[in-house]
Amino acid sequence: MQRLMFLLLPCISLVTAIVTAGLSLGDDIVSRGAALEKLWGEGEFTEGPAHGPDGCIYFSDIGNRVMKYDPATGKTTDFRKPSGRANGLDFDPQGRLVAAEGANTGGNRRVTVTERDGAIKVLADRWQGKRFNSPNDLTIDTKGRVYFTDPRYVGNEPREIDVEGVYRIDTDGTLTRIISDVPKPNGIILSPDMKKIYLAESDPKGKRRLLAYALKSDGTVADKRILHDFGKDRGIDGMCIDVKGNIYGAAGQGKTGGVYVFDPDGKKLAFIPVPEAPSNCVFGGKERKTLYVTAGRSLYRITLGVEGFAVFWPK
Repeated sequence: MQRLMFLLLPCISLVTAIVTAGLSLGDDIVSRGAALEKLWGEGEFTEGPAHGPDGCIYFSDIGNRVMKYDPATGKTTDFRKPSGRANGLDFDPQGRLVAAEGANTGGNRRVTVTERDGAIKVLADRWQGKRFNSPNDLTIDTKGRVYFTDPRYVGNEPREIDVEGVYRIDTDGTLTRIISDVPKPNGIILSPDMKKIYLAESDPKGKRRLLAYALKSDGTVADKRILHDFGKDRGIDGMCIDVKGNIYGAAGQGKTGGVYVFDPDGKKLAFIPVPEAPSNCVFGGKERKTLYVTAGRSLYRITLGVEGFAVFWPK
């Protein structure tokens, strides 16, 4: 099997990394000559990219606003300001933006949906009458159920819930905690067949692992597995997935910082270096083969050889 090799280029142009050897998996994941472009770099801490119904990429500039990048014009504009400290974003089957709003200054500590008319509706803000720690990241299944993580990384607000867990919000508003034994649950994504849920365990003082669970039809989980252990390196922050079920995790920092690609069993397939600490990624583009990456203060993209998966795709 060929190895991927990367050459970091000077910051003379928007191209920051170029792949010099491809990895074949039927269709190449990263093709020879694929380039990473920097699209925007005026944020404070970018996160949570999501592909919207208008073909634009929505992402969080945490603590400030939700941004919208338009590939047709190359412009990045404010979409929601203030954002309630929105972090992870996703679009539900109806094409509405769902946001995990975190803790710290300006944080609302809740999960919301933005209706098409711009109205913001709260999906959940409490567990058994107690406010969440800091909703961090989320994913949505084909039934419209929202799965979100609730760790606490920053913010001096008193914690009301001892467990840093993973929750499911059903379409009728019922809230269920489905995982309670993972310190610092972070990124979360579902397999295309909705039968697995992948979770990033990202504890700065503990374990940094990629976990997998079987997802039952009732939305509960079983059969926890460790797919990859990052050891002392920075673990996965956010994730996305392709139609083959390969997992794309934004992890590492410095020389190890980038997007790690794993197959459903945790075998490492590819690595895409990113010059700033990566936080999350999502597929977009008309052919669904453009990978957008939030990192540091910026938004990047690279064209890949495999199609991404999402519950909602623009028509």
